[in-house]
Formats: sequence, structure tokens, C-alpha cells
Amino acid sequence: MKTIQELYKDYPEIPYISSKRDLLEVNTTPKVPKRNMIRTKEGVLPGHIILLWRIHFGTFTTETPFSKYFEYSYGVNGADALSFVIEEGDAVVESAFDSLDHIPATRLKQILKEKGVKGLSKMKRSDVDATLKELLSEEELGAYFSVRGLCLTPKGEELIASYPEIIAKHPQKKFCTFVNDVRPKMLF
Repeated sequence: MKTIQELYKDYPEIPYISSKRDLLEVNTTPKVPKRNMIRTKEGVLPGHIILLWRIHFGTFTTETPFSKYFEYSYGVNGADALSFVIEEGDAVVESAFDSLDHIPATRLKQILKEKGVKGLSKMKRSDVDATLKELLSEEELGAYFSVRGLCLTPKGEELIASYPEIIAKHPQKKFCTFVNDVRPKMLF
């Protein structure tokens, strides 16, 4: 059985491998592709590009679990990669108000109920958000929930736009529709 250093001796850097994985598993699972351990001219790994690509969809939060593919396919620790892209200025953690779309309306209505707001059952989501902005400061709202959204900076947007080949190699879900209820037609 080879050591991690022996497995990846010809790589520019050794991929991240969790201490929870045993050496037998590391030896029997496919290796992280060498191309995924080569940094771009900006100093980021393909795993960082994939993380930025995930963030750009607008659904990634501070509580989103990291997929195993960050470690197994890209050789990065998801949490460390997130810290890295934030430190590099490629992504930012949103404010509590900017993160409202990640909080269920029922929870937001509970906050307003605690503040004595009436007529909550008739309020639309946009009304709930507007009322929160009228009644609470950023700090007050932030005390009610810890989840925060993440978004790309212009630098992060440029970075993923510069490396479409990295994103193209990442397995992507294909969605299809049924035309005349018979044959699937691929949307992309």
C-alpha cells in the first residue's frame, strides 16, 4: 500500500485528504486528477473555481454542506476553500438583510410577531421583507438567525468566466422535457 506522498509524488501539490479517510480507501479510490491540482495564473485551484461556480447560483449559504467531490475530485477541503475565496476577495458573506431569501417566510413572520406587527397572515413575502427593514437594524435582524448567503464579487465573476473549461469538465445535471410525451429533448 502506497503512502499519500507516494501516490501523488508527481503532482505540483498534494491534494487534501481528510484524516477520517483510511489509507486503504485512498489507495483504492480513483486519484484526484493531476489537472485539478494545478493552480491557475491567479493562484487558485480548479476546486476553488467550482466552489465559486456553485456560489454564483445564489443558493449557497454558510450552512450549505460541502459535497464530497471537493475532496475526492478536486483535492480541496471545502471549508478551507470557502475561507480562501473569501480572503482572496472572490466571494463575500452577505448581510442578514441580503440573506433574507434563505430564511423561510414563517420564521420571518415569527420575528415580526415578536415585534407586535399585526396582519401577518395577509402579508406577501415582499411585505414581510420590507417591514423587517423598517423595524430592525442589521444587528437586530442578525441576532435572529445565523445563516448567511454568499455571493461573488466582480473579481469572482471574472474568475469563473475565465475558466469555462474547468466548469465544463465538472459533471453537471442535465434536465430534459418530454416532447409529445414520447422522447426526451435535452434543454442543454
